[in-house]
Amino acid sequence: QVQLVESGGGSAQAGGSLRLSCVVSGYARSLGWFRQAPGKEREGVAAAIYTGRGYYPYYADAVKGRFTISQDNAKNTLYLQMNSLEPDDTGMYYCAADTSSLLDPARALFEGAYPYWGQGTLVTVSS
Repeated sequence: QVQLVESGGGSAQAGGSLRLSCVVSGYARSLGWFRQAPGKEREGVAAAIYTGRGYYPYYADAVKGRFTISQDNAKNTLYLQMNSLEPDDTGMYYCAADTSSLLDPARALFEGAYPYWGQGTLVTVSS
């Protein structure tokens, strides 16, 4: 069983930064960040996919160059550094985990690929 606890959400001005954290308890392989804006479906933001030789990052086009996913294995923590925030980045951000040996990279940002989810942390970006 995997448990995920997110933190770090809050309010920011457009152009600002926030760093989200997700503490991972239990065995997990690939990890991802998803978000859900009000009135919209949940979408993949970034993922760290285990390839057998380490982790490879994947990003949604909307956040490439602005967001960075990383992890501290010693702290069992996944991070999402968000820079140059935009109002469209507003939403509930969720951490997700998969325990399979090799997640198909084509599904890196597909929520159905992740069976374990945190409760979310809210990010609000104002213009």
